[in-house]
Amino acid sequence: MGYYVRLRAGSIPIREASTVRLREADNPRRTVHAWTGWATVLRSICWSLALCSAVATAADITVHKQQRAPQTDQEFGVVGSTEKWDSAQTALIVCDVWDAHHCLNAVRRVAEMAPRMNLVLETARKKGCLIIHAPSSCMAPYEKHPARMRAKNAPQASSLPEGISEWCRQIPAEEAGQYPLDQTDGGEDDDPVEHLQWHERLAGMGRTPRSPWRAQYDVIRIDEQDAISDSGVEIWNLLEQRQIRNVVLLGVHTNMCVLGRPFGLRQMAKNGKNVVLMRDMTDTMYNPERWPYVTHYVGTDRIVEHIEKYVCPTITSVDFVGGEPFRFANDLRSIVMMIGEDEYRTEITLPDFATKDLEPKGFQVTVVHSAADDKNTFPGLVEALERADLLFVSVRRRTPPRDQLEAVRKFVAAGKPLVGIRTASHAFSLRDTPPPPEHAAWTTFDPEILGGHYVGHHGVGPKVELAIAPGAAAHPILRGIDARRILGNGSLYRVVPLATTTTPLLNGTFPDTPIEPLAWTNVVRESGNRVFYTSLGHPDDFANPEFRKLLVNGLCWTIGIAAPATPPESFSATGK
Repeated sequence: MGYYVRLRAGSIPIREASTVRLREADNPRRTVHAWTGWATVLRSICWSLALCSAVATAADITVHKQQRAPQTDQEFGVVGSTEKWDSAQTALIVCDVWDAHHCLNAVRRVAEMAPRMNLVLETARKKGCLIIHAPSSCMAPYEKHPARMRAKNAPQASSLPEGISEWCRQIPAEEAGQYPLDQTDGGEDDDPVEHLQWHERLAGMGRTPRSPWRAQYDVIRIDEQDAISDSGVEIWNLLEQRQIRNVVLLGVHTNMCVLGRPFGLRQMAKNGKNVVLMRDMTDTMYNPERWPYVTHYVGTDRIVEHIEKYVCPTITSVDFVGGEPFRFANDLRSIVMMIGEDEYRTEITLPDFATKDLEPKGFQVTVVHSAADDKNTFPGLVEALERADLLFVSVRRRTPPRDQLEAVRKFVAAGKPLVGIRTASHAFSLRDTPPPPEHAAWTTFDPEILGGHYVGHHGVGPKVELAIAPGAAAHPILRGIDARRILGNGSLYRVVPLATTTTPLLNGTFPDTPIEPLAWTNVVRESGNRVFYTSLGHPDDFANPEFRKLLVNGLCWTIGIAAPATPPESFSATGK
């Protein structure tokens, strides 16, 4: 028996189950033994007949390659091409899709990706492709499996490439470019508390926390006609035996095993195979707190771009199963900033924040301003929200046209993340004035969505001092934040009591006033949205790097990803 992970966001569900289904070979004589001349001849005859049959029934596969070619000394352009492959001359290698991993987020991503990956393999198998399962260091459970025997018994190739049994850490073509990620810390992107809990759980299961894998994740079905091996020599023998020239790598992790294993992209590329990476069926080990300080998924994009420039082309799973390329649920990059207020100049500060703090990390920001001739109208909002992953609100007492406010309501009802600052607590409500004709208000936006209770603000006085709310110090949004370095430059909002669904993060005070929550999270009761709100947002607040980092962290928390670190002052584009 073994253990594997069933994915649920924010949890560490594990169940005990059989991770592999072993079956004795039908022929009990299929054991490792001394080869005889007659056995070799018989094997060759049988294989030739099987190959002829496979060729006769094989279906063509149309693949759409993507690679990057130099256009200038500094720039590369995307180049596409289409090829038809004979499936009998095609193999898919599944790299290190293990049943467990030391990084919990890596486990979650594999569990999310695995059903689509299995569909790809089932489809490729039906077309006549060879499927090679390569869960490194996990051969023991499969020793008697027909797929394992097939790999072990493949005749040795007449010419084995030099170094095919070894890791390949770079090929000459890569010397022309800079490696795009700092992965020297191992690339783990777990929340520290969850990471510790996960390792305790692994140890409790009798697994070594730093290397807990024992088999391939069993959502990936292994058929008896497949092959199982983690040996570069054995896999090369299989490819040569079957005259396979087209090789597809999928699995994890792109920047480590997929590239470097003896059966990985580099070895296949340098030794003449027509190799591609299936770029939507992979994941990296990259920690956003390391250079180039981008989100985890953008880190994957960076390594894929490197591969397309210097190693080999890529394809997507669409070439095998149709539809759209796979995308992780938390790979959310499209942000709409809805800006309409006259007091805090966020029409200036937020676009600057987007340009300097969000877009370099890989987010795609669309800014929607209120119209100059009608402050209640937000041209382009409806269309922008159709493509948005997150809504960032900085609006004060505006009543948009009904279709525009309905688009906001629809976005929220879909459970999508939302960030609000400062006047978002009274974004869509007027004091005592009804909205204009064909316009609408949302008077309960603050308590229902933000979880607040805005009733005005304390008078203007000294700058607001901040303190971490009781029990909030370990919250991911406050990671790397020194609250003592943040001062509120605007008046302190009166917001008590907050909704019971909120988690206060920062409190604000100044002399002779009660403590007021100043930043918090909310989980919307009906739709489950993650929401982050702060009453900070004065123009001078944006001059403070700690406040800008707080916003980035809050935004990433609502999406459910680790926040990229702030580059050090000495940071340069080369990561030096």
